[in-house]
Amino acid sequence: MRRIYDHLDLRVPNLAEAVPFYERLLPALGFTRRQAIEGWLQYEAAGHGVTEFFGVTESASHVANENRVAFRAESVEAVDELAQVATQAGARCVEGPLAYEPGYYAVFFEDPCGNRFEVCHRVPLN
Repeated sequence: MRRIYDHLDLRVPNLAEAVPFYERLLPALGFTRRQAIEGWLQYEAAGHGVTEFFGVTESASHVANENRVAFRAESVEAVDELAQVATQAGARCVEGPLAYEPGYYAVFFEDPCGNRFEVCHRVPLN
């Protein structure tokens, strides 16, 4: 199957303050290969060759907004585990984890800078 998603570049007002949070969260989400790139905290997903990556860099004037990045989880239990990792890393839980509708289970949280995230598990209802 072809990839639709390539990478995400996220801004934070202070990279040094954000690093501990993302060093715990990104590997738990499956971004396990850290890359050494000056001015960036970057983790790639497992795999061969070019793969998805999540990069975080500093923009002193960055202000969090209403955008949200959502990650897919393989199970309800995985959502619960990732919610715990995020909270232990310093996230502010906004809502959940809980079932929002049949077949949709999620948790919503913010990083220490106010950037919004979701981890969800969906199942088809047929």
